[in-house]
Amino acid sequence: MLTVVCETPRALRAVERPLPKPTDREVLLRVKRVGVCGTDLHIFTGNQPYLAYPRVMGHELSGVIETAPPGSSVAPGDEVFVMPYMSCGSCIACRQGKTNCCVQIEVLGVHRDGAFAEYLAVPVQFVRKAEGISLDEAAMLEFLSIGAHAARRGQVTAGERVLVAGVGPIGMAVALFSRLSGADVTVLDTRAERVEFCMRHLGAQAGVEVGTDDVRRLGQLTGGEFFDVVFDATGNPQAMERGFQFVAHGGRYVLVSIVRDRIAFDDPEFHKRETTLLASRNATMVDFDTVLEAMRSGKVPTAALNTHRMPLARVADEFDSLLDPANAVVKAIIEC
Repeated sequence: MLTVVCETPRALRAVERPLPKPTDREVLLRVKRVGVCGTDLHIFTGNQPYLAYPRVMGHELSGVIETAPPGSSVAPGDEVFVMPYMSCGSCIACRQGKTNCCVQIEVLGVHRDGAFAEYLAVPVQFVRKAEGISLDEAAMLEFLSIGAHAARRGQVTAGERVLVAGVGPIGMAVALFSRLSGADVTVLDTRAERVEFCMRHLGAQAGVEVGTDDVRRLGQLTGGEFFDVVFDATGNPQAMERGFQFVAHGGRYVLVSIVRDRIAFDDPEFHKRETTLLASRNATMVDFDTVLEAMRSGKVPTAALNTHRMPLARVADEFDSLLDPANAVVKAIIEC
């Protein structure tokens, strides 16, 4: 089967590998669609903190079941999506239902080889039928679920003022599900076209481009009070530190980004506001179900989000084009 391997940063190679041999607890999946995530771009550029090379990337996927264990919830021919966070089910986090931060988590495409391949074997408990949605939409469930999880983690409620800093695909998902929770959403980004996209397609009420007067403009939008909930999805440590100043007194700050660096903040300002600081990692099946319901209800503009497509056979040669800001990529989907 055709497989694309990231051997070292910025070095992708297309190779032929044998088909996987699933265990009696795994399905064999014919991969059909793979969404390209910021994590994949970070792996490609060498900025993913939880990874060892070489690695087959790809964790946003949908496909068709080839074989499945007898008596399982899926059968050959079923169109499915995969929850890519392989959790142990028994650690302290899993016992609390927090499978997204399992102590022994293995994420497809990060800790174990992922879906940039024609076939994949995965444990059956992480596979669900993609009922009522297309294969394209099923491949977009995961990144949207991260946004839904972040909004839930931040306890966003109707009427609150929310700021999302950094509106790549994950930030867009946070903005969308904050809006669907009834919040008034403002987005902040260095790229004007992403700010405009959020306002046109995702229901953001306001947008600000990063610049010399962005603090003043954010203050004007909120009567000088700033935001009940601030989400950082920039992937930039300086931006993460800067975001503390946008949190209103009594507000919450949710860090969705993961960076290699340490971050710091002004403790007197942090205490003065009695800020709640939260991390948001991955998603749970509850969040996948939230996104599924929103998709089936027509509340997710999937056609607008899917801006680029690429066949698996061209990934090794053309993947770096997805990093070019001039291409205005939101969500690229690889077709297998």
